[in-house]
Amino acid sequence: MQPHDLVRDHTVYACVMGSRAFGLATDASDTDRRGVFLAPTPLFWRFEKPPTRVEGPGEERFSWELERFCELALRGNPNVLECLHSPLVEHVADTGRELLSLRGAFLSRQAYDTFTRYALGQRRKLDADIRATGAPRWKHAMHLLRLLMSARDLLRTGELVIDVGERRERLLAVKRGEVPWAEAEAWMVRLAAEAERALRGSPLPPEPDHARVAAFLYRVRRTSALQAEPDHQVVQGVLGCAGRVGQG
Repeated sequence: MQPHDLVRDHTVYACVMGSRAFGLATDASDTDRRGVFLAPTPLFWRFEKPPTRVEGPGEERFSWELERFCELALRGNPNVLECLHSPLVEHVADTGRELLSLRGAFLSRQAYDTFTRYALGQRRKLDADIRATGAPRWKHAMHLLRLLMSARDLLRTGELVIDVGERRERLLAVKRGEVPWAEAEAWMVRLAAEAERALRGSPLPPEPDHARVAAFLYRVRRTSALQAEPDHQVVQGVLGCAGRVGQG
């Protein structure tokens, strides 16, 4: 089975991300699509394992295999966590609905470290742009501010909301370069400090619910194996023969 076939035939969840999901889209914005596919369990019984991620089919589309997606979400990866909270869902199967019902299991105070680490990496890139050209990439500055807002609000409320809502116009002003860098920089510093204060009183648990996610993944893999009835019967037959040989 080819990687694009896995995405086309076995996607359990698909959504739109990027500026359109954040409420920051303009006429020139691309449509970034993200998804999760469930590789059939029998594919893991081969030497060559199914891919953990696939680009395409089509432009601006990226998908993760379910297990890899869950691993990244448990680590608090911002891109993956935000994918689960997109307001623009394009496809959801039964397994996808189960995955969405687990959104809270992936959230924890560890998000402070992962969101902050990602934000610091973006800030270093902005500083490098300023040194090289005298100005930041304003689009990147806007998205860094959005990320810091998202992290702060998540830690304050325990809920991840990615649409910027009424903050749209101010953020777009940053993207257009209408906000002086000193003002944008001060805004970033303030948001980072607010996120740190929110961490101390956050309603989020210290760690994500690994056991709940592991039980979900085991159940899904087992169901997939049993649904592959011909392969399953072969495996059962081989095991039965092995048992009889052992008895002999």
